[in-house]
Amino acid sequence: MLQIVFNEISAAEISQLGTLEQLELLDEFKVSQDDLDHLEDDRFGKIERDGKTLYRFRSKDWRFYFEVSEGRVVVHRVLHKNTFQDFLFRSKLPVGEDEELAKSKQFWHLIDEGRNAKTVN
Repeated sequence: MLQIVFNEISAAEISQLGTLEQLELLDEFKVSQDDLDHLEDDRFGKIERDGKTLYRFRSKDWRFYFEVSEGRVVVHRVLHKNTFQDFLFRSKLPVGEDEELAKSKQFWHLIDEGRNAKTVN
């Protein structure tokens, strides 16, 4: 398993949940290099833009968006699925969630905010 690190934004997002929901989500959020190399599990996805790779982990109604750097999983955002569900519904595009997010400037703005936030140790 890779070490998981939350930044200030993602830590604040997950802290808004109830304690039991936090514990359940964090218990499910385990990432190994094998998961990332094969992406066979539906819980994981990969989003690429401008040579950067971002991964997505689905757990219940939540999405963890993270990068892997120096053997660590750095979580940039923890978002409820409805954050983008309405966007996808309105766009009426017959593509998957990850493909559409890769094209969204608003999504990358959220991720860049996470990248620029301090990590919580």
